[in-house]
Amino acid sequence: MHRMGNKGSGVSLYFLIWTLVTLGANGFNVGITYLQSAVAKGAVCLDGSPPAYHMSPGFGAGVNNWLVFFEGGSWCNNVTSCLARKNTRLGSSKQMTKEVSFSGILSNKEKFNPDFYNWNKIKVRYCDGSSFTGDVEAVNPATNLHFRGQRIFLAVIEDLLAKGMKNAKNALLTGCSAGGLTAILHCDRFRTLLPASTKVKCMADAGFFINAKSVAGTSHIQAFYNDVVATHQSAKNLPASCTSRFNPGLCFFPQYVAPQISTPLFILNAAYDSWQVKNILAPGVADPHGTWHDCKLDITKCSSSQLQIMQGFRMEFLSTLTRLMGSPTKALFINSCYSHCQTGTQETWLRDDSPVLDKTSISKAVGDWYFDRSGFQKIDCPYPCDKSCHNRVFDSDELSE
Repeated sequence: MHRMGNKGSGVSLYFLIWTLVTLGANGFNVGITYLQSAVAKGAVCLDGSPPAYHMSPGFGAGVNNWLVFFEGGSWCNNVTSCLARKNTRLGSSKQMTKEVSFSGILSNKEKFNPDFYNWNKIKVRYCDGSSFTGDVEAVNPATNLHFRGQRIFLAVIEDLLAKGMKNAKNALLTGCSAGGLTAILHCDRFRTLLPASTKVKCMADAGFFINAKSVAGTSHIQAFYNDVVATHQSAKNLPASCTSRFNPGLCFFPQYVAPQISTPLFILNAAYDSWQVKNILAPGVADPHGTWHDCKLDITKCSSSQLQIMQGFRMEFLSTLTRLMGSPTKALFINSCYSHCQTGTQETWLRDDSPVLDKTSISKAVGDWYFDRSGFQKIDCPYPCDKSCHNRVFDSDELSE
C-alpha cells in the first residue's frame, strides 16, 4: 500500500474525499449473515462461532444467476498458528466487520461489472484456516480449536441452495488467494451440489500456489502445506484424482490438481504473485539477513540478481501450467504484475486504466469465457514489459499476509 506523506491537511482532506467518492461510485456495503443453523452440524470457525457470509441478491435478468466468492487469508498449519488466528476475523465470526464493500467482480453496476452485476453475489468469510478442507471431529478442551472448514463449505452451499441457488441457471465459484485455492479444490464438488441443468464454472484469482523451493533451497511451502493438511485432516476432502497419486500435502498445490478438474476452470494469476514471492520464494526463514526485504515490498527496489531469480520463479510458474495449455475446459490470464488478487477491486477488474493482456481486461476475459463468447489462454511477456500493471507497493507490516 502507498503511504501518504505529511504534506498538510489539505492534501489529506483531498485524499479522504477522493477515497470516499471513489468507493461510493465503485463499491457498496453489504451486511453480514451469520449461519447459526450450521453450528448444530459442527460447521464452525476455529473458535466455534458460526460461519458467515455477505449476500447481495440478484435482480432483473440475473435473479437466477449465482456468484459465490470465497475470501482469502493464508492458512494455519499447527495448533500454535491456529491459536494465533482464533480470536481474529480469520478464526472467529465474532471479530468480523458487520459490513464489507462489494466492488470489482462483486459490483452491482453494469458499467463496472457488465457480465455479473445483476447476479446473486455472495462473499463467504474465511475463518477455518484450511481453504475450507478440514474436518476433525475431536475438539481439544485445552485449546477449543475447531478444524471444520469442509463442513463450513457444505453448510454454506446448502444454505444458498435453500435460498434459491437450487434454481440457478448459471453459477460461478470463485475466490482470491486461499479462497482462490478453495475454488480449485472444491470446483468439481461444487458442480455435483448444483442441479445438472445449471451452467457451472470455477475461477481462481491468485490461488495457483506453486511447489517451488525458497531462495535458501528449502522446500518451505511444501512442508507448510503438509502440516496444514495433517493439522486439519484435510486429505479425505481433497480431490481423489490427486490424493490417489500423490502425498495429500501436494494436493494443496493446483499444479497437481487442476489438470484433472473436469468442470471448466479459469486461472487468473500474476506470474510474479506478490504473496508467493514474499512467502514461497523468499520467506523470512530463508532470508535471515533481510536481503530481500526491500525487494519484497516494492519490485522496483529489487537488485538485478534478485530480478534474475524472480524471472526464474516466473519460468517455474509457467512450467506448472503446461498441462493446462490447449485444454478446451481451461482458461489462463497470467500477467506479469507484482500483485495478488485482481478481481475484488475495481482498479484491477475493470476501469479505464486496468491491467490488460492482449488488449483485454480481466473482466472481459472472464466474462467472454464464462458465457462461451471466446476462450482465453494468454501469458504475458516478462517484467517490466507490461505497462498496464498495477504493481503493489507494501508497507513493512504487510510482509506476510
